[in-house]
Amino acid sequence: MANAKRYSLAYELLMLSAQVAAIALGAILVFSLVFGFMRVTDPSMEPRFQDGDLVLFFRLDKNYSARDVVVYEYKGLLTSGRVIAAGGDTVNIDSEGLLVNGAYQQEQGIIDETTQVTGGVTFPLTVPEDAVFLLGDNRDEAVDSRIVGCVPVDHTLGQVIGLFRP
Repeated sequence: MANAKRYSLAYELLMLSAQVAAIALGAILVFSLVFGFMRVTDPSMEPRFQDGDLVLFFRLDKNYSARDVVVYEYKGLLTSGRVIAAGGDTVNIDSEGLLVNGAYQQEQGIIDETTQVTGGVTFPLTVPEDAVFLLGDNRDEAVDSRIVGCVPVDHTLGQVIGLFRP
């Protein structure tokens, strides 16, 4: 024990600061490249997401399937929508409701009926490859694929994996 090196307090503090900075940098990189956060500001996904909620999404897996909720950008703002159909699927909305590939969809937790939007896309619609058709759960208030059309997968930011409510 007599051979143990002794370092000055200033050196020890410098090394501790360097370790804390390295951990902080690693956390910043992980949360900017792997994960993302979005603050909910629109009613598109009510009641599941409410104004002020913080949504955590995963950026690396964009192999979406029906019922996944994804984050995308519309007119410079981040918003979210539920995947209803993927590339090659046919979507239609008629007086009976929402059809995907000719089958009516039984959806739980959806506010209001799924209807066409005046000035929106024309149905039936075949979703292009590498795109998704997104609908908000709050169908009367949502800005979704009925208005903006199919969203290219590479224009989505990631799949929602967590929700934090203040």
